[in-house]
Amino acid sequence: MSDKKIAVIGGGIAGSSIALYLSEIGLKVDLFEKGTSLVNGPPICHLHAGGNLYREIPDEQCVTLLEESIEALRLYPDSIDYRPTVIAVPKHDPGQPLDLLPRLTLLQDEYQKLIDKDNNNKVLGEVSDYYRLVELEELQHLATLDEKEVPNTSEEWLIPFAKHTDLSLLKFPVVLVQEFGWNVFRLGATAALSLEKNANCQIHLNSKVEKLSQKQPEKWQLSYTETGIEGEQEFDYVINAAGFKTGEIDDLAGFHRDRLVEFKAAYVTHWQGTGGFWPEVIFHGTRGTPQGMAQFTPYPGNLVQLHGMTEDITLFKDGLVENTKNSSQPKLDAKFLRKIDTGWLEEEIATRGQLSIDFLSQYIPAFKSASVAGKPLFGAQQIPGDDSTLRTAGISFENNHYARCEIVKASSVLTCADALTEKLAALGFVDKQKIGSRLFPITETIDDQAITKRSELYTQQRGYPIALAYRNIKQEELSYA
Repeated sequence: MSDKKIAVIGGGIAGSSIALYLSEIGLKVDLFEKGTSLVNGPPICHLHAGGNLYREIPDEQCVTLLEESIEALRLYPDSIDYRPTVIAVPKHDPGQPLDLLPRLTLLQDEYQKLIDKDNNNKVLGEVSDYYRLVELEELQHLATLDEKEVPNTSEEWLIPFAKHTDLSLLKFPVVLVQEFGWNVFRLGATAALSLEKNANCQIHLNSKVEKLSQKQPEKWQLSYTETGIEGEQEFDYVINAAGFKTGEIDDLAGFHRDRLVEFKAAYVTHWQGTGGFWPEVIFHGTRGTPQGMAQFTPYPGNLVQLHGMTEDITLFKDGLVENTKNSSQPKLDAKFLRKIDTGWLEEEIATRGQLSIDFLSQYIPAFKSASVAGKPLFGAQQIPGDDSTLRTAGISFENNHYARCEIVKASSVLTCADALTEKLAALGFVDKQKIGSRLFPITETIDDQAITKRSELYTQQRGYPIALAYRNIKQEELSYA
């Protein structure tokens, strides 16, 4: 085992996953998180196994998202809600449903290649079922059938969508694709339980990094306060995974990098609408316009998480900011920092939550009866560089035993971890055979019941409905017969 010490700054999805990966391959890791628990950042709810939500990104990014999503699913299987996604194009949208077909065919072929390479990659069902085109006539027929409490076929998954969506507003065909749900509370619980069990990792919660300095070329001195008590340690390598505060750590370390930060929110609603489980539903739209994309994400307990990609709902006027020449850290407006640091005003929650319900109700009329079920899931997301459409990102290195991991989508973490391991192997920290390791013996011992219990705790600590700790469908219940 290496005697080198590694500091990971930031206990979000990136930092927690990298700490998990490196500690599993035998490296000594200290993880510093300023909050009270791990993985408490911008909302995630969707495993982008192909990136079909993003018409504007190139096919190469979509292939990367497919590959990374499969890897993430294999690492965090108990955080996945195994249900498909419906993608629909409204008549008011300039796009056409069949515009996605070449990409879907490409992704289906890529999925087959990944399975040919390693049969353990077969986690999205049969290749032939990766996507399905559904015409109006079939949906009209499905609308006459009774909803199933637990759907077992693609047709059964489509029944609630067919019954309750205003099909006259859509272009056809719609697409059913195997992009699953991803539960951020369960992901955080899995990472925390695994790291707590791993003697190679020391977790520092309520810890703020105050200073980074190099006393010698290959050593970092890290000063921090942990629950109000000052501490100082020496490390052989520093990994900056501080999320939207990545720029602040860069500034402390004396490195400059351009980036954007975007504040976003998703809304938690309650709808006593229908009897069966829904698929996730995406109504495409042009981002940032009054008819941006609408996203309907079902949870247990009749909860539905909503995105509306307009400035009145998920996006915010002045919510996207860039850094200056003097600092690597983009400066969010005080009104966004107040939401992050002290919380939302009740009036904000009610107003934006109701706007999200109204927005989805244009497509699912019965959804008008939904109500706001508490504060939004929200946070600020960092985007390296200056391309706000970027949906894949990764790792960047400085010469001085310093790296930063900047992910835009949660599924990118293992790509970052592989590149990091390659760098650490080149420095002699770890055996080269560990590069690309997909063995997580400690993580695999964490059982579903323990994850559920910790997820319940996280929802309660963070002030969300406890049902957000659960999944509708587990892997063993998945069927595409």
